[in-house]
Amino acid sequence: MDEADVLQRARAFVAGVDTSNIQTDLCPYLVAANAKVIKEEMGKGESGSTITTPKGKHIIHVNSLESERRQRFTVCHELAHIVLGLPSTHDEVPSWSFSKRDSNEVMCDLFAAELLMPYQQWLNKVPDGDPSLEVIEFMAAEFQTSFPAAASRYANLASIPCAFVTMDRGMVRYAARSTTLRHANARIPARTPVPPGSVAYDIRAGGVSGTRVDEVAQDVWFENWEKGLDMFELSRHYQPTDTTLSLLWFDEEDLPEVEVTRFGVRLVDDGGLAELTGELPWPSGKRRR
Repeated sequence: MDEADVLQRARAFVAGVDTSNIQTDLCPYLVAANAKVIKEEMGKGESGSTITTPKGKHIIHVNSLESERRQRFTVCHELAHIVLGLPSTHDEVPSWSFSKRDSNEVMCDLFAAELLMPYQQWLNKVPDGDPSLEVIEFMAAEFQTSFPAAASRYANLASIPCAFVTMDRGMVRYAARSTTLRHANARIPARTPVPPGSVAYDIRAGGVSGTRVDEVAQDVWFENWEKGLDMFELSRHYQPTDTTLSLLWFDEEDLPEVEVTRFGVRLVDDGGLAELTGELPWPSGKRRR
């Protein structure tokens, strides 16, 4: 099961219920999945679990000591295990850590995001203009979800080149990309160190929690990328868990003009003479360093 399969099944599930009040009430999802929620105190690092009765009723246990937004995400994550039929392995790794997380857990996180922030409702509410700390916090509040969940959702559905990167203990764990970046094969390799020159690298090196926005070179983050083009990076670091998040974006006119094969491989100029076209090579107007 890949990301496309998960998104398709999540949207089909959402389409079958009334989501008009889903920001405050997850009951329609619970009814559709034949599930109920029990809140109880759990140990540190435990968010929730699900058991199924002999009659087929799913009982989702949620840690009442965690924030309301975290509990909502846990409910939707557990619903993903039920609907997708994926076994749970999140007892092995803390829920806040992306380190060595099982692929089933990552797929269930994607499903949960679709439930918490339904596609059409998100598009109707997201403000126009460039992303910002205020925009992400506004969307997180609108859908009663966490800042990381809202930032990842923003990147996935953005109309401009945009990516959201999750880093854990100084290593890149996961990158969500907008359609524009996926089509351009803009890759941010996982399981690699946070790149020097990025805002994430600098803010983590400071050793304290904080948020910062600045301009960086596009090729700092994207693998085998054209040099000399700028983009914005909004980075937030959580020192207690050594987790760092970055939202990256730029105007589509600053996207390198590259060709990609049908296998998704970028074609690289071999340095030969360009074919004569009769057109003068005026500057493209891209913002360069």
